[in-house]
Amino acid sequence: MLKNGEINLLNVHGLRQITHCPPHFERVVFDLYVTEKTITDWLYENLEGRFYIGEVDTRSQKPNGKLMRQHCVAFELHEEASYFSLLLPQINSNDFDF
Repeated sequence: MLKNGEINLLNVHGLRQITHCPPHFERVVFDLYVTEKTITDWLYENLEGRFYIGEVDTRSQKPNGKLMRQHCVAFELHEEASYFSLLLPQINSNDFDF
């Protein structure tokens, strides 16, 4: 973890964030309310394993089945997906009142 001052060899070699989502990664799909950089910065600071971040097309659960584009973060370590999911409402909050 970056905030604890520990060196992660995946970070050193630029292998932490990958450009494709392998099928064995655990996915978390959500609507993005902050910048993607905010999410990736949090991932680098608080987690250790490899991850993927990108967009995915989903179909709503409503009867009309409307297509939507959402963000997906996938994790090699499934426990990191659980931790991220629990803290996602705090990380992905839009604090602007209109």
